[in-house]
Amino acid sequence: MSAALSIRDLTIAIGPKGSATPIVKGISLDLHAGRVQGLAGESGSGKTVSSLAVLGLLPVNAVVGGSMRLGDTELIGLPLKRLRGIRGRRIAMIFQDPSASLHPQIRIGAQLTDHVRRHLRLDAKRARAHAIELLERVQVPDPEEALARYPHQFSGGQRQRIAIAIALACDPEVLLADEPTTALDVTVQAGILQLLRDLALERQLAVLLVTHDLGVMSAIADDVAVMRAGLIVESGTREQLFTAPQHEYTRELLAALPGAQVANGDTE
Repeated sequence: MSAALSIRDLTIAIGPKGSATPIVKGISLDLHAGRVQGLAGESGSGKTVSSLAVLGLLPVNAVVGGSMRLGDTELIGLPLKRLRGIRGRRIAMIFQDPSASLHPQIRIGAQLTDHVRRHLRLDAKRARAHAIELLERVQVPDPEEALARYPHQFSGGQRQRIAIAIALACDPEVLLADEPTTALDVTVQAGILQLLRDLALERQLAVLLVTHDLGVMSAIADDVAVMRAGLIVESGTREQLFTAPQHEYTRELLAALPGAQVANGDTE
């Protein structure tokens, strides 16, 4: 099965020319339709930078090497104009804090409909109907009323659901989720994770889930790669990694889970 997104020997260094600091040191990942690929690691491991590189969202002094292929399109070195056509259309991203990704002074309806009108060329009536359908799917209450409200009028969990709706608006092939539940109450996290899991299957999305929390991985990921100091130190299916970890760092992360009990991909 060919990958929706194939990353090979990705390197990222950031800083002044001649003295840039290596952040990512040659990682490879394949994202497949209908599957959730987890990328786990501690803060500073390079996991978030790797996901931002896919959309060309790195600082101007970043130097990127290797290959990132979306189907037949090589993303590294792609002209900005073409990359902008891919962002939100073929690859979408959900960030850790939905408040940062939603404009505080623009109604939810405008944020959803402007997005689809630009990329899908829908008229105002069809764009509004599409926005309502999206809000219904991500389980935002009273979607028609929600279109007229501002982000601050929703709870954190509802704002993240709206951010997911915007990410899905143009039916992308790949969804990047960077710590999507970290800013949420524990009781809200499970619902968001289940939504992402369901959407991956329903829409045959290739999902990259970036998180430091292996407990989150156990709930949603099909495959998991563990990253440390810019390198992937271990990768495999969820079951392999949680039941028979091979690398000492992976074992340390699992031992830090509440109860330090992991079996069949479930934490206790």
